[in-house]
Amino acid sequence: MVLTAPTFFVFLAIVFFLHWTVAEKRILRLTVLLFANYFFLARFGLWYLLVIPVAGTLDFVAGLALERLKAPLPRRLILGCSIVLNLGILLAVRYAEGSQFIFTLGLSFYAFQALTYTIDVYRRDIKATSSYLEHLTAVSLFPTPLAGPITRVGDLQAQFGRKPALSSEQAGRALFLISLGLVKKLLIADYLANNLVSRVFDLPNLYSGFEVLTGVYGYALQLYYDFSGYTDIAIGAALLLGLNLPANFDRPYSSLSIPEFWRRWHISFSQWLRDYLYFSLPGLRSKRKAFTYGNLVITMLLGGLWHGVTWNFAIWGLLHGSGLAGTRWWQTWRGRRAPSGNRWVKLACGLLTFHFVCLTWVFFRAADLKGAMAVLGRVGSFTVSAENLTAGILLMMALAAVGHFLPNRWLSSSIALFGRAPFYAQAAAMLAVVIALQFLAGKGGAPFVYSRF
Repeated sequence: MVLTAPTFFVFLAIVFFLHWTVAEKRILRLTVLLFANYFFLARFGLWYLLVIPVAGTLDFVAGLALERLKAPLPRRLILGCSIVLNLGILLAVRYAEGSQFIFTLGLSFYAFQALTYTIDVYRRDIKATSSYLEHLTAVSLFPTPLAGPITRVGDLQAQFGRKPALSSEQAGRALFLISLGLVKKLLIADYLANNLVSRVFDLPNLYSGFEVLTGVYGYALQLYYDFSGYTDIAIGAALLLGLNLPANFDRPYSSLSIPEFWRRWHISFSQWLRDYLYFSLPGLRSKRKAFTYGNLVITMLLGGLWHGVTWNFAIWGLLHGSGLAGTRWWQTWRGRRAPSGNRWVKLACGLLTFHFVCLTWVFFRAADLKGAMAVLGRVGSFTVSAENLTAGILLMMALAAVGHFLPNRWLSSSIALFGRAPFYAQAAAMLAVVIALQFLAGKGGAPFVYSRF
């Protein structure tokens, strides 16, 4: 059950009414959410109804033990068991192809979300919950297991402890985000995927260097609109239930450096890598800067390999790790973090950062290393032809580029205006979106990119 399917919105509507019917009773409210979580997961396979509750139960027990124990050694052993458990589930599900077990949903986001709980309790950043129901509900909250955003379990548990509320403005914001996410995914991302990106990356030698380069730019836009569209729908769905999920994107292609890009792209994953991996590596307090730079490379290499144990993802991670380390060294040497105020310097930094990211996306998108080199080789041929670039493709790319760079205040103002509008105006606007998608969106929808991770 993907988040753009009509069945999901029927499901969401049922959960919405049940949730707010019993919202005053905390146990009943959590029971509704837990049942909804497991029903959502069961749509991808009944095995999840065994894997997720068992893993959640073991982490709940681990949290209680970490809270009560004082001795360092047993606490480390318990945390180690939690890490092995969750990463083991992740690996087992990912590499179970060909076995009798069928897992259509990767559990990376579940594993990362679950680990925030035991690691935070181990570090004593949060207290372990005594509510078994609350913990199981938080770690499996739909639709975060599909593609995030990675939400800290402690933050969700804190929200569960408060009386839920949903104002008309919040409801309007939720509906606006869901509508925006559908437009991003179905109208822009899928169109670029089906009419440009897939064709160029599958058979690059059939296109000119200019057309392949356009396809690389198209993939950068497709990936952003696909992933941020999912995030908008997920955040909007949670907001309808009175829950706030973290932001995941902030106009990433307007970044002036690689570190800034990772503060704007897949923010919840970047923060997870920083807080739970980078800060856990040895040598950060050393006076030798080599540890700082080396740990950045290691962190991003492991982040790349999380997407898949292939040369493509390893190169992608190494390139970004090297970019982060190189930028950090340059900033330290220059004595400042941000580029100078000169607009031409900023423009140059922005273009350099964007093209570095696009270069790495080639390895991220190509089926294998040979395919990535074929794409890069074709771009390097410097052949120029645009006969395969239709007016529709160019128009959609222009629309996507303009949409990405619109000021945040415009989006905030639009959301606020929509939230203040009467319900019939909101309903009419959403109906218009549905009709527009029905006539304008492509018939062959592409799957969410990150659902396979």
